Amino acid sequence: MSKKELSIPVPWGEIRGKVWGPAHGRPVLCLHGWADNCGTFNTLIPLLPKECRYVAVDLAGHGQSSHRPAGVFYTSTAYVADVCRVADALQVKKFSIIGHSMGADIAAMFSALYPEMVDALVLLDAYGFLPTDSTELSKVMRQGMDEMLQFEKKTEEKKRVYTYKKAAERLLAANPTLSEQSVRLLLERGLVQVEGGFVFSRDLRVNFKNIVRISLEQSLEMQSRIQASVLVVLAEEGIDRIFSEPAQNKFTSTLLQCLWDRNHTVVTVPGDHHVHLNKPEVVAPFVSDFLRTKVLSRSTSREHKL
Repeated sequence: MSKKELSIPVPWGEIRGKVWGPAHGRPVLCLHGWADNCGTFNTLIPLLPKECRYVAVDLAGHGQSSHRPAGVFYTSTAYVADVCRVADALQVKKFSIIGHSMGADIAAMFSALYPEMVDALVLLDAYGFLPTDSTELSKVMRQGMDEMLQFEKKTEEKKRVYTYKKAAERLLAANPTLSEQSVRLLLERGLVQVEGGFVFSRDLRVNFKNIVRISLEQSLEMQSRIQASVLVVLAEEGIDRIFSEPAQNKFTSTLLQCLWDRNHTVVTVPGDHHVHLNKPEVVAPFVSDFLRTKVLSRSTSREHKL
């Protein structure tokens, strides 16, 4: 499958990424998880239908994409606006989205706000929305704001310089379920060479709490707005084991039930949060079948009618 680099101008710089597949293939946007980059799809995309054109982007502040301007928060809604910018630059009016973790939450929110633009939505080890307990909303939002304000008071914070080996160890310590190959793939776009070694390319501000939070009720309302067919691929040792806010765990059964009530597809596979990267052969059959059934077969039937 052909692959090339992508660069899309945005008001603060550029969004970078990679494009796989034929120029006129059915467009599929791929959104990575928090602190990752588009390299997270390197092993999965080659196993998916060759008729599609996969656009995997480095989200703002990640990989090789520009960091947001000083004083600007990294929020889910800002990332949704970035998806709009990417779609506009690529001149696509309707497409599918594959999102992992945070990328899946962005994909689901985009699909709820712009339902006419998305025909199929694949959520990899995510529920699409991550509600915050209403009693915790103000606390979490304030924490995110305080983190940013404290950061701004510091003098220019220099990033730590690592040897490649130490950088790999650091990434593995933060994500112990990654395989050695997965670490190498993420570091391809996750490191910048500087004098004396390497620094991580991502913006330190992506570590701050996301100040845009929604309740369970708001999540369910947003979920109901999605018109696309949805496939949820959960990992047995995945997202439910690594919730940063334990209170969110109690919402998953409600989110799942609403997905089932709308006849969406939910499957569970053996593996961890990065199973799509570590063992793509476990995930690919479900995603491929979904794309062929919900996107490619419908495109073919429309072409025949024309």
